[in-house]
Amino acid sequence: MAALMTRLTLRPMTNLLPTSRGGIEFSRRLVATSMNLFGPVPKGTTVDLVAEGPVRGEWVRAPGPTPGPHVILYIHGSAYVICSARTHRGLTARLSGATGLPVLTVDYRLAPEHPFPAAADDLEAAYRWLLGQGYDAANIVIAGDSAGGHLAADLIIENDRTGTPQPGAMVLFSPLIDLDFELSARMERTRKDPMISAKAARGLVALYTDGHDASLPRLRLDLALVRDLPPTLIQVGGAEMLRGDARHLHTMIDAAGGRSELEIWPDQMHVFQALPRLIPEAEHALEHAAEFIAHALDSQVVQDDSKEQVS
Repeated sequence: MAALMTRLTLRPMTNLLPTSRGGIEFSRRLVATSMNLFGPVPKGTTVDLVAEGPVRGEWVRAPGPTPGPHVILYIHGSAYVICSARTHRGLTARLSGATGLPVLTVDYRLAPEHPFPAAADDLEAAYRWLLGQGYDAANIVIAGDSAGGHLAADLIIENDRTGTPQPGAMVLFSPLIDLDFELSARMERTRKDPMISAKAARGLVALYTDGHDASLPRLRLDLALVRDLPPTLIQVGGAEMLRGDARHLHTMIDAAGGRSELEIWPDQMHVFQALPRLIPEAEHALEHAAEFIAHALDSQVVQDDSKEQVS
């Protein structure tokens, strides 16, 4: 039912998204309204804004979580153009509630005002800021959706390149990996995405890539040579075109010797976890994510204890 409603309403609008400044502002307001309507912020949520040098974002805490060693660093999606930390506050608050952890959402700079590599640089700055605040890398969970998945994978590659410690776990909802949208176009041949077409999504992402060669290492991501990949959970809707990207990322992590769990939720649409009022399965998916995070962090503790005993 949710996919049918979206096909009849949102897809016709997103396929006509204008790329003019006025059109983008309208799209941002429209999506913000929809996110708040179908994924409101739970009562009792506390929000603290962060503005530390290049780092912009917000701490989101559900009632109950207390300061501790673990934290989630969240990267919102929407083609690098539309959304913000504010639009995803309902999702990050429920993720905080499900895990019992505070969530720092990066409010990275958006295209077209700030094209590539602004968003990727902002995420890298936020991760390093958390390390500078005293968080152990193994206690940081990277989470994100859609374009946030591409940014997360880029961060993992950059960490490997620079010798920066990797996070303890990664959880991605409907991750975008292929910025050419060739995988998405392939998926569309068998089932149309109820939310947006590959052509429309490619047009939005082009505002971020800004004419750069899509084969650049930070745009066409390759995890094959990355060491010490964090355990990763990937959730994707069975009705969305990014299910091809999700499978591709899962395969890359597996081939590189990492541990990846792929969940394809039948008949669900893009980032359905953000819309609990529309999609009941949203809460179940977050529960799965919370269980994965708890297990991954527990495993890190066991590994750390083993290292101390050996030394």
